[in-house]
Amino acid sequence: MTDALPLILVSSGDPAGIGPEIAAKACVWQETLHSARIAVVADSRVMRRAVESMQLPLEIRSITAPQDGSYEPGILNVIDVPNAPPQTFTHGAVQAVCGAAAYEYIEKSVNLALAGKADAIATAPIHKESLKAAGVPYIGHTEILGALTGTQDPLTMFEVHSLRVFFLTRHVPLAKACTLITRERIKDYVVRCYDMLRQLGAEGGTMAVAGLNPHCGEHGLFGTEEEQEIAPAVQELQQRGVAAAGPVSADSVFHLAKLGRYNSVLSLYHDQGHIAAKTLDFERTVSVTGGMPILRTSVDHGTAFDIAGTGRASEISMVEAIKTAAKYARRFRAHTQTAAPQ
Repeated sequence: MTDALPLILVSSGDPAGIGPEIAAKACVWQETLHSARIAVVADSRVMRRAVESMQLPLEIRSITAPQDGSYEPGILNVIDVPNAPPQTFTHGAVQAVCGAAAYEYIEKSVNLALAGKADAIATAPIHKESLKAAGVPYIGHTEILGALTGTQDPLTMFEVHSLRVFFLTRHVPLAKACTLITRERIKDYVVRCYDMLRQLGAEGGTMAVAGLNPHCGEHGLFGTEEEQEIAPAVQELQQRGVAAAGPVSADSVFHLAKLGRYNSVLSLYHDQGHIAAKTLDFERTVSVTGGMPILRTSVDHGTAFDIAGTGRASEISMVEAIKTAAKYARRFRAHTQTAAPQ
């Protein structure tokens, strides 16, 4: 890449959902145009239908590679993957053709980024049931990205305003998540999360590890995970010189991090961190996937099948995902190149 604006690939998500609409609408915003060069990976026919139905002031430019794009206002560059003719599916429904198409957009985006043809990728929402209907053997984006990049257990970080939230566990039942809250897992994740922050140029400060039980267990009255697993892990990290704190009661840790007391929070299970971030600002919460050789950001909402095709979906989260990818892209590339074996 050159010294021009970072080039961000937008994987357009499930064609039956709101992904094509919000990807197109995001390309009209001055905020995105001033922060990045954007190419959408999609079936150009789907994108044309979205643009025309919403009467957006965009001209579709169908290209085969990012370098072929025309990165000017009013041009929607589409890296064409012709796999979902609009007449073969309907909006707002689980369909195998759409699950397969969404997977192929991600695969194309990842391969281009791995080849150094783009600085980062930003993904629109996919649907787990559509992936399953298509026979895709992964439950979601993180698992797909891990497989395509050869990354075991990628990290997930939410960023919204000044709050950063990492996740010790993600898509597992709550009962199982509790069994995964172990001393060794916490130590491993905190170190890896710090490495990710360093990649992004967001290091410094202290990471707080959230508590699991009410009032952090009240010395064993409401549970023993804090005393047996979380506190010993934090103590060992501190002895190694890692700036970690905790356990910090989950009813206050996210607020304290928002105020700046902590650089980030390690949430112990899916909803613990999701609720905090989305309550702060649902539309501007962005997911960042780390620990991989490429940088990926994403909207933090679903396919919204109930309003797909109507043009009513808000593109704000997609705008924020693109802006966040652009914000971190250069530091990520510089760090990755420096860390690469010679």
